[in-house]
Amino acid sequence: MKRRSLDPETPDESAKASLCRALLSLKTPEEMDAFLNDLCTPAELEVLIDRWRVVPYLLEGVSYREIHERTAVSITTIGRVARYLNQGNGGYLAAAARASRNRATAKRAKA
Repeated sequence: MKRRSLDPETPDESAKASLCRALLSLKTPEEMDAFLNDLCTPAELEVLIDRWRVVPYLLEGVSYREIHERTAVSITTIGRVARYLNQGNGGYLAAAARASRNRATAKRAKA
């Protein structure tokens, strides 16, 4: 976490809640893509993508080494994601479950 010499006008929790509401307000993948590209540096976005890329493999029980070979994501990052999948706040699991349901719904709609 970065240190600040000045106190921000908006408390961190309030600013975080505002960011969460902004993310929830976006309706399409294209809107989210535009927002993330504006919000994040390319390196920050790459980190987020790498973390998300390994989630399905971890949920399937694929070994860290195999995940690394398939994705080129570092073992350290894979371990970090695994730790949060198992001991975090449930965010990865909720997002993965929702994404899976959305894919299944989209598949049924196409059939």
